[in-house]
Amino acid sequence: MSDGYAARAEILKLARVLDVEPGRLEYLVRVDADDLRAFREQVTDTLFDANAAALQRMALAARVVPVGVLAKIAEKVFGPLLCARIAGLVDVGRGVDVAKRLSPRFLAEVAAELDPRRASAIISRIPLDTVLAVAAELARKENWITLGRFVGHLPDPTVRRALAEIDDPGLLRIAFVLDDKYRIDHVVGLLPAHRLGSLLTAASADEDLWTPALDLLHHVGDARRATLKPMLGGLPTGFRERVQATIR
Repeated sequence: MSDGYAARAEILKLARVLDVEPGRLEYLVRVDADDLRAFREQVTDTLFDANAAALQRMALAARVVPVGVLAKIAEKVFGPLLCARIAGLVDVGRGVDVAKRLSPRFLAEVAAELDPRRASAIISRIPLDTVLAVAAELARKENWITLGRFVGHLPDPTVRRALAEIDDPGLLRIAFVLDDKYRIDHVVGLLPAHRLGSLLTAASADEDLWTPALDLLHHVGDARRATLKPMLGGLPTGFRERVQATIR
């Protein structure tokens, strides 16, 4: 069953890259999740490598423009898509300086278009206050996929603070689309000890959250699963049975 969860998560992310409704890709649900991820990354690379020479020239030209002016140009002229394409090509320090001068709303739009693999060094150095503001904007837009893609590129203290500001349903949806599911146990460990039980309670009240919750339980360690056993009796019957099958 966990393989099915992984494939569905990959379909959501692939649909975002292709700008189509996830339902149009439902036929891929039986494809191996690793293959879907590899295909998604190939598509992303193709999109980002298009017009690479022109983008590289723009990144070189950006070196000589004052940072304040460059930030204004980025937001008023380039737009989020072009900024996302260039982000991985600019000097890290300069990229951070520009990011600090952009509005959280615009940075959230850039983040939605960005391939974090290409700009990880910049992402990891963005100030905490900026990250929290952008995370709040993405959560307001329910852009869980973008939030999930950035978790693996931020330092632990920043992840801890950002996730503390997101409600339980949102956190479950973020965990479901994390690029590196092997980090889930680590990420849950950054949360207060009671939060895992709180997530399960939130899922019990909304059947749409059952799959993200069960997927999360597949990826946390036995010690964390054991802490949930005393609360199983309060879960709805169908959900309780599936949780029991997952954590036994």
